[in-house]
Amino acid sequence: MAGVTDLPLREMVLGLGAGMAVSEMLSSDPKLDASRKSTLRRRQSAREGIRSVQIVGSEPQQLAEAARRNVDDGADIIDINMGCPAKKVCRKAAGSALLADEQQVAAILDAVVAAVPVPVTLKIRTGVSPDRRNGVTIAKIAEQAGIQMLAVHGRTRTDRFRGTAEYQTIADIVDAVSIPVLANGDIDGLDKARQVLQTTGAAGIMIGRAAQGKPWLPGYIANGLAGNIPVLPTLADRFSMMGEHIVALHNFYGEFMGTRIARKHTGWFLDALAEDIPSPNAVWKQQFNAVSEPDGQLELLALIESALSAQDKGVYPGGLAA
Repeated sequence: MAGVTDLPLREMVLGLGAGMAVSEMLSSDPKLDASRKSTLRRRQSAREGIRSVQIVGSEPQQLAEAARRNVDDGADIIDINMGCPAKKVCRKAAGSALLADEQQVAAILDAVVAAVPVPVTLKIRTGVSPDRRNGVTIAKIAEQAGIQMLAVHGRTRTDRFRGTAEYQTIADIVDAVSIPVLANGDIDGLDKARQVLQTTGAAGIMIGRAAQGKPWLPGYIANGLAGNIPVLPTLADRFSMMGEHIVALHNFYGEFMGTRIARKHTGWFLDALAEDIPSPNAVWKQQFNAVSEPDGQLELLALIESALSAQDKGVYPGGLAA
C-alpha cells in the first residue's frame, strides 16, 4: 500500500475504528533515509495509536539497522514486507521475491528480531507460485525466528493481484503455527470477513485495497466482528470524510503535492460511490484532476455531493452487504 497508507489516511481509518494501521513500506537502504519520500513516510502523530512501521529490503544487516533506526524514531512494532509483488521491489530480491529463498528469509528474520526490543511482525503471500505454495514453510521459519504475528495475502508472488484470493493455504498456516495469523486478500465487506475467518481460523483480518475510497470500511468491519450492529455511513457522512481527508492531504504535503495526491484518493472515493448510485464518474474525475487549487477541489467536491444527493433515492446508507 505504498503511496496509499500515508499518515493522513492512517489517522482517518484509526479515527473511524480500525484496530491498527501499518505505515507505507520504507526502504532499508540508508542512502534513501534523507529523501523527501522517506522523510514523509516516517512522519508520525499521537493520533496513530500503535505505530507499526513496515520495512522492505533483502540484506539481513541492512534490515536490522533499519529496524533499529525506526525504533529509535518511535516505532512500537517493526513489520517486514515479504509480500509486495511489485516488479521494482522484486527486482531487488525484496518483497515477495524473498519467498523463493527460504534460507535468506531465516537470516533476515533472525537478524531483525535480534536487533530490536519491540515485536517484529511479517507480511507474506501464500508462496512463490501456484505450484510452489511454500507459505507454511515460511510461517514455520518465522515462528522459529521469533516473529510475533503473520499477515498472509491469499495469492502467490506470481499471481500479483490477478484472479481471486485462495484461503486454504492461510488455513494450513494457521494450523501449522501457534502465533497469530491475519488473513488478507479480497476482503471487501463484513460478510466476506466472517467467511474468511471461519474458513481459515485466522486470529483477525487485514484490509488493503478494499479500503481505497472507503476509509470507514476497516472500522465498520471491526465493529461488526466485535458483535455490534455496524452502521454504514450516509452519503453526507462519506462526503464529510472525503472533505476532511482532502484538507489533511493539503496540510500534510503542501499545496502542490497535496492537490495532486488528493486526486487519486478522490478518484477511488468516486468509484466507491458509483457502486451504489450511477453517476458520470469518469467526467467528475477528469474535472477534479484538472483542479490545482485546494479550495477549488473542495468546491468541486461540494458540487458533486449536491448532484449525487439529488439522485439519492434512499440508497444510502448503502454499499457493502452487512
